[in-house]
Amino acid sequence: MQHLHKFLDQKVLEYNQPKFIERDPICVPHRYAKKQDIEIAGFFAAILAWGNRTTIIQNATKIMHAMDNAPHDFICHHTDNDLKAFLDIKHRTFNATDLLYFIHFLHFHYKQNDSLESAFCRNKTEGMKERLIAFNQYFFSIEHPQRTQKHISSPAKNSACKRLNMYLRWMVRQDKQGVDFGIWKKIKMHELICPLDIHVSNVAFRLQLIPQQKANWQIAQILTERLREFDAKDPAKYDFALFGLGAEEKIR
Repeated sequence: MQHLHKFLDQKVLEYNQPKFIERDPICVPHRYAKKQDIEIAGFFAAILAWGNRTTIIQNATKIMHAMDNAPHDFICHHTDNDLKAFLDIKHRTFNATDLLYFIHFLHFHYKQNDSLESAFCRNKTEGMKERLIAFNQYFFSIEHPQRTQKHISSPAKNSACKRLNMYLRWMVRQDKQGVDFGIWKKIKMHELICPLDIHVSNVAFRLQLIPQQKANWQIAQILTERLREFDAKDPAKYDFALFGLGAEEKIR
């Protein structure tokens, strides 16, 4: 375990670098300076984050262009006519119906809140599982298309919630490297769950950090607990190492 700890720490240093931003969906929110623009751009980039990274970035960029590259101002002040620009935007199974509801929800939220952080802090006394369940319930608390429910996962269905956990890593983690933003303070770094996708799952299983090569909430929790043995204050930083080993170095 000591050798593995040292190895993963080295890989975190290698991949937690600004040079990797431009090839990762996190490059989309990095184009903005305003807090609300960062969290909105990051939310869409994270939600689209499955499949080819180049395509993810391209489609998230289309959404930002349709918002005149001022997402917070657009969310708060758009007209019905402005929404026509989104009708031809699609990413895999995420289509215009889903996109328009996301915009509708964000408008609903920002009318009453200064930050999207509060949407993830509705259940303040419980752990991340309860926070994400509460976020899912809040996100669909207004009238919505049934089909859109599949695009916001929940631990209640044993989903690993990879995209939401990745988004939270972006918003919450703070270090000197400047990749993650660290603009949210109500959620603490030690609370974060390591994003668990196929790359991370494959590498974690090979390194004997998880008992099964699966991506679900139970395995995500097991992995995070193992990573807390290496860094109790910042377990999610090892996402850089595990994802880098899988996606960049092609370790299976």
